Amino acid sequence: MDEGRPRFETDRQERQELAERFFGALREGDIDGLRDLLAADVQLVGDGGGKVPQLARAVAGGDNVARLLAWFFPMLMRVDVTLEPQQVNGQPGAIFRDRHGMVLNTWTLDVLGGQIQTISSVSNPDKLGHLGPVADAWAVNREASRARRSTD
Repeated sequence: MDEGRPRFETDRQERQELAERFFGALREGDIDGLRDLLAADVQLVGDGGGKVPQLARAVAGGDNVARLLAWFFPMLMRVDVTLEPQQVNGQPGAIFRDRHGMVLNTWTLDVLGGQIQTISSVSNPDKLGHLGPVADAWAVNREASRARRSTD
């Protein structure tokens, strides 16, 4: 918005198709596929409210974000975390759930110029309760860390 450009340029269908390709590449651990969908200056930002495990700061750059996602998501899959592509706040996104179907976090994808500009993750339990029972993110994090160590 600082540059006077609209936040969302593409129509809903185009954003949805881009999101489907993104989540497919994420599930496959396809770093190149992810990188192709991300803007060069993409940012991955999180809101855990200081109540759940989260990134210490935003991650910026297509290469950095793609590598982080390709490393991180398979670890979640090992502990049966699922993602449900959904519209989140009017944007393409997903709801992540633990193995018991409880809400772990949400992601929204800001799309401009046919690329993902921002991935916003909300894991603050105070902001997720309206979606259903909220998962114990600390327990999921511990389990995912143990699973990662056992495969390293």
